[in-house]
Amino acid sequence: MIPRFILAGAAAVVAAALVGCASPSSSANDEQSVATAAERLRIAMIDPSPEALGQLVANDLSYGHSGGRVDTKASFIGDLMNGKSDFVTIVITDQSIKVVGDAAIVRHTLTADTNDSGKPGKVQIKILGVWQKQAGQWKLLARQAVRVPA
Repeated sequence: MIPRFILAGAAAVVAAALVGCASPSSSANDEQSVATAAERLRIAMIDPSPEALGQLVANDLSYGHSGGRVDTKASFIGDLMNGKSDFVTIVITDQSIKVVGDAAIVRHTLTADTNDSGKPGKVQIKILGVWQKQAGQWKLLARQAVRVPA
């Protein structure tokens, strides 16, 4: 007969192994979910709708532009809907995602053709996005853009 402490020890080792195996895949799943949300936001910024944007950004959004202006959820969505901010194309490169609990830090370079208020332009900026898991969905909570050094 196997002593109880050996069975308890074996059970603890198995449990620890299962927890260790679950964490990396859970983190990988969260990173993929954040990447999917970020891609959905990229698409929604090119072809905006209040519904799509509303599902992707947090009510407490703080959206910092490279020129210093800061938007709220309402002003960010409003500017995209009325053409004040008009992205014709957006290409994302050098993206990194780090999930920390219910938050994710996303960094990338954004290169875009714009038509803000009917004026064609080009932009290349570095972005820091902070995403938060809210009710099981990743939402953009904060964003800050900086100009690429010349």
